Amino acid sequence: MLDLLSDILTNLSMRGTIYFRTSFTKPWGVAVPNYENVARFHFAHRGRCLVRVDGVADPVDLAQGDLVIIPHGAAHDLYCGHNPERTIMPLDTVLQTSAFKGMGVLVYGGDEPQSETQLICGHFAFDPHARHILMERLPLVIHLKNYGENAGRWMEATLRMIGEETGGQKMGDDLIALKMSEAIMAQAIRSFIEGSDALEQGLGAFADKNLSRALDAFHKAPAKGWTVETLARAAGMSRTGFAVQFQKAMDMTPIDYVTKWRMEIAKKVLVMQETSLTDAAEVAGCASDSAFARTFKKEAGISPAEFRKSVSANSLGL
Repeated sequence: MLDLLSDILTNLSMRGTIYFRTSFTKPWGVAVPNYENVARFHFAHRGRCLVRVDGVADPVDLAQGDLVIIPHGAAHDLYCGHNPERTIMPLDTVLQTSAFKGMGVLVYGGDEPQSETQLICGHFAFDPHARHILMERLPLVIHLKNYGENAGRWMEATLRMIGEETGGQKMGDDLIALKMSEAIMAQAIRSFIEGSDALEQGLGAFADKNLSRALDAFHKAPAKGWTVETLARAAGMSRTGFAVQFQKAMDMTPIDYVTKWRMEIAKKVLVMQETSLTDAAEVAGCASDSAFARTFKKEAGISPAEFRKSVSANSLGL
């Protein structure tokens, strides 16, 4: 059985990709374009830089050992040195100028080698058809200071190993680095939802020991006949107290959460070959196909049949 966070990220089909390790020297700047269905990340393995994210007022000062995650793939600039407006270049231009071929270290920048910034840069891709409020409600940027140290010795060792493996020449280097990067994302989200900012983003239930117990129980058996009463029982709370606290922490009712997640699970079934509407209704805990179809259309905006057809068309490039 997967725990709460693992179940969510697994259903979202999270896949890690590391696209380069850098050796940047002042002055330098890279403009990273917007990209959908991904969360970007940059870890300062050595040195520091500024990260300016579209829609965020102040740039992030990314110091050595810090991790920045851009959950919604927003366009952003990475830079260090004087005249950033003149030195920031589009990512494609930087790749072309540096003659980077996709392997090894991306070497780029000015003539101040003593100011080297080594970044580990990558992204986490998600199923474009999958949704969850945990990812949707994350802020535009998450800055985790002294990330390796604060996350624990194992994470510090993991980050060091990724720095050594990324772009290396040994067999299995890339796979090792990718799998470790996925652990970083899970740990980073966990660090965020356990912090004080989670409640402001409408994610407070994940950090609350009672509410999260109910969520965990639901995720382990989503098709069960859950009600506010049974969820409250799993949380060890009264029905009223649970309902009020959940609404305050999540800006939605417990049953709204249950319904939304069930429809996400149903999507996975609908895109499988040789599955029926009844199969999807069963995993979603619906009493009948018609009840499932009504609920699905209310949540997704289209019928189950239309959803299945649209996914099939997209997979064929139509």
